[in-house]
Amino acid sequence: MAQTLRAAEDGRRTRTDPPAPPPPPRRRRSVAPYLLIGPSLVILAVVLLWPIAQMVGNSLHSYTSRHLLPTGPDPEWNSFAHYARLLGDPEFWTILRNTVLVTGLMVAITLILGTLVGLLLHRLPRWYANVVAVGMMLAWATPAMSASLVFRWLFLPERGLVNVVLDRLPDALVGSGWLNYNWFLEPVSLFSVLILVIVWQSFPFVAVSVLAGLKSIPNELYEAARVDGAGAWRSFWSVTFPMLRPLFALLLVLQVIWNLRVFTQLYILANSFQNKSVYLLSYYIYQQGFSASPPNYGMGSAIAVVMTVMILAVSAYYLRIMIRQGETR
Repeated sequence: MAQTLRAAEDGRRTRTDPPAPPPPPRRRRSVAPYLLIGPSLVILAVVLLWPIAQMVGNSLHSYTSRHLLPTGPDPEWNSFAHYARLLGDPEFWTILRNTVLVTGLMVAITLILGTLVGLLLHRLPRWYANVVAVGMMLAWATPAMSASLVFRWLFLPERGLVNVVLDRLPDALVGSGWLNYNWFLEPVSLFSVLILVIVWQSFPFVAVSVLAGLKSIPNELYEAARVDGAGAWRSFWSVTFPMLRPLFALLLVLQVIWNLRVFTQLYILANSFQNKSVYLLSYYIYQQGFSASPPNYGMGSAIAVVMTVMILAVSAYYLRIMIRQGETR
């Protein structure tokens, strides 16, 4: 009897169980996405990859102005001679050190100041924050040449506003002799003015970007942090920074790329290429490739390759970190 009931129950379970779903159909790969993105990839290859390949090729040749003449000879292959000369040149290592230090200061000050201003704007009334943001973006949109000329006028000896103000301050506070002080002769003073120009033009972009990121963070997270007794500093590191980590990584990479390529501001402040102690890599590229006598396009290309590798290394490192943390989708 018990066996009969058990068999009937097993049969009922078998009848009521839903049938197994059929296997999903295999999707056929479509070539349409590749056809749609193909033209863009071709344009990028022509606009970006071809100039890079040409730059690398020029760095491996002895390429000067005489090779540009219609009747001139073809550039001579010299393998890695330009790179060997760079690595053995103490002047190059001094310029590279100056570039890394100045770029690091520019990036650090810009990110810190921009983040602080963004946090401040987030606490202001919306209309007031919008007015301040528009005013700051005017500085960001100012052409580099115009901004550099204004700051050069501010720091000119004898008639520059900064020198006049410093000269009228008490000697016990800032010392004396500021009226005739030339800010553009020594590396420390010139790089200080250069950093001031770059930060003045760069921090508004960071501030507005951080402000936009703060608008996307739910207020409930800050309320929970306040309930747990977290202050402003702890809330930033526990809530704001983790939520905006991809944004900060992107801003960091962009600032490194932009500041490594600074040229116009330094050219105007330094007044051409007379003082080699204030060279940066971008400045050195132009001096070797166009201002030297005779111009050495091969050496200029080799220096440009070194700077490109530095930019790609920074970008690849932070992209790898973002992929590891699962923050790229």
